[in-house]
Amino acid sequence: MTAAHTWNFFRAGGFDQVQLDSGADLLALNELDQKLWVALSCPTRGIEFDSQTLDMIDSDGDGRVRANEVLAAVKWAGSLLKNADVLLRGTDKLALHDIDDSSEEGKYLLASARHILKSLGKPEALEISLADMNDIGKFVAALAFNGNGVIAAREITDAAVRATVTDAMRCVGSVADLSGEIGINADLNEQFFTELRAYADWYSRGSADKSVLLLGENTEAAADAFDAVRDKLDDFFTRCQLAAYDARAAEPLSRSTADYQQFAAQNLSAHNQEVANFPLATIAANKPLPLRAGINPVWSARIEALRAQVLIPLLGEKDSLTVDEWGTVGERFAAFAAWQSERPATRVDQLGIARVNEILSSSHQSEITDLIAQDKSVEGEVKAIRSVERLLRYHRDLYTLVNNFVSFRHFYTGKDKAIFQVGTLFLDGRSCELCVRVEDVAKHAVFANMGGVCLAYCECTRRGGQEKMTIAAAFTAGDADFLMVGRNGIFYDRTGRDWDANIVRIIDHPISISQAFWSPYKKAVKMVSEQIQKLAASKASAVDDKMLGTAVEHGKAVAAPATAPKPAFDVGKFAGIFAAIGLAIGAIGGILASVVTGLLGLKIWQIPLALIGLMLLVSTPAVILAWFKLKNRNLAPILDANGWAINARAKINIPFGTSLTGLANLPAGAHRSLVDPFAEKKSLWPFYIVIALGACSVGVLWYYGFFGHRNP
Repeated sequence: MTAAHTWNFFRAGGFDQVQLDSGADLLALNELDQKLWVALSCPTRGIEFDSQTLDMIDSDGDGRVRANEVLAAVKWAGSLLKNADVLLRGTDKLALHDIDDSSEEGKYLLASARHILKSLGKPEALEISLADMNDIGKFVAALAFNGNGVIAAREITDAAVRATVTDAMRCVGSVADLSGEIGINADLNEQFFTELRAYADWYSRGSADKSVLLLGENTEAAADAFDAVRDKLDDFFTRCQLAAYDARAAEPLSRSTADYQQFAAQNLSAHNQEVANFPLATIAANKPLPLRAGINPVWSARIEALRAQVLIPLLGEKDSLTVDEWGTVGERFAAFAAWQSERPATRVDQLGIARVNEILSSSHQSEITDLIAQDKSVEGEVKAIRSVERLLRYHRDLYTLVNNFVSFRHFYTGKDKAIFQVGTLFLDGRSCELCVRVEDVAKHAVFANMGGVCLAYCECTRRGGQEKMTIAAAFTAGDADFLMVGRNGIFYDRTGRDWDANIVRIIDHPISISQAFWSPYKKAVKMVSEQIQKLAASKASAVDDKMLGTAVEHGKAVAAPATAPKPAFDVGKFAGIFAAIGLAIGAIGGILASVVTGLLGLKIWQIPLALIGLMLLVSTPAVILAWFKLKNRNLAPILDANGWAINARAKINIPFGTSLTGLANLPAGAHRSLVDPFAEKKSLWPFYIVIALGACSVGVLWYYGFFGHRNP
């Protein structure tokens, strides 16, 4: 019994993550319980990873890489290498001696690698790289046979066979070859010749029966001319028979004079549909159909075709056609009609029976089949060429993928950026390292909000708006005082390109403990500031209204000398106002007196401690609430909203979150001057206010007997 693999784990993000340090660890991944994997799937687009490699791993082509596909990729790459430890190198070069040629696939792959190097003029090379595979598509396309089982017409040297393949593509369709040319494969070849035989067999049955091809090679054209007018002639003879049945029917069946009057003011043509609905000729009892004169002009050309192609060959030269003769003609075409009803549904009849018989009498089918077989015979070699590129990509990328999939080692260790980190946003004196690409802001924000992370969604543009993308940047240090929709910053992607970034939406969550500590005071200052601004605005508005009212009143005084008497001063009304103001001042004074009394009752060294305690009392609830929220920030909803399937509670705690957002700090050893030539001049008014407040406080204390005196 094989011993179980021994795993190493590291603790990060509040959970245990597997540590993959060897090829043996990679090959044993299928033994690791997937409940211990950080992710179970990820998208193939929108992340910083080679999309071609992801497409190779994505075996079902659904745009998502899942755990089982990662396992399959690791197993395949490990089976073709002598030592799986080489997968940890992460380079785009692979030594030929590292390829395990003990298996059939390994032999093909090694031979293909050497063949590629030889074709590049490097037969003695000991290693192959992805750079050598840059023109692999052109290399494969240039091969006489490329293994996909498609034979392109232009590549066939035999002109006759090439013409047959061209006819086949015209009739049954084509498929693309790796060379970019179009051709046919085994299925289309079989379908083409099956239809040829079906059409030829059907045609031979008709040609052998004289009653079918009654007019030889002209029978089909004659039948078309017959079918074109058959219903109209049946209509004519039926009308004439009705006229023979009742003479009164002749005139209305020929259409009345009123029917013709509607055309009197119109421009008529030989294609007028209303005229076409009139009978072929005037109706009379048992009247034969005239073939030269007296024919409805819309039908005259088709009647002439019937006369020339059908009636003259079958009945001889005639100027009219009786109902019995018309019945005889119909009977003569009955056998042809029955044969036509048995016609197989094919697309090769456009070639004509002569060309069909020519192709069937040749050996072209077997020759095309042989060419397709030769092409398919090299399928293994061509697949091996593709496998060389696949192994090179896995050699370079697979270890990086598992460290961003099975574990989030790159993200939590900080040595390398994770594949979901698309760049760095610089905005509001900070650099945000956790930036993910977003396709739909509204959809992403709904789920990402549950992560508890402050996110700023930014529209990024470059080259005048020709290139655009949207990102969500996590702010995990500092504060949100100046984060607002419309602010601009610069985003640098992983390749170093700079983008103009503009905030279009913000998910507001606590950013730091310091922000939470000062938030009550900032809110109080903001509230007082807003109230003062509102008061000032209302006073200014009142003054403006008063001035405007005065101007209006003066204008009225000029127009009308009589004025209303000025209302008398209401002592009772204003007494109530003064009383309310006094009560408010008394309450505020009482509060201030209590605070000041408490402080002055302390020793000097206790006063600072009391002030600190008061601040803590005010800030502690906000800090505690923020601490719990910051402690439980979660990366999973941010990535799940982008199509990932995160299998762990990937937390972003306070220390780790602080590392994801850099704050502006002066460089070490920098010299700083504190002299600001544009600093605002200090005003004495704050000192006057402090002195006045101090005097008021002393007065209040004296009033309440703090200095040994108590008012009665």
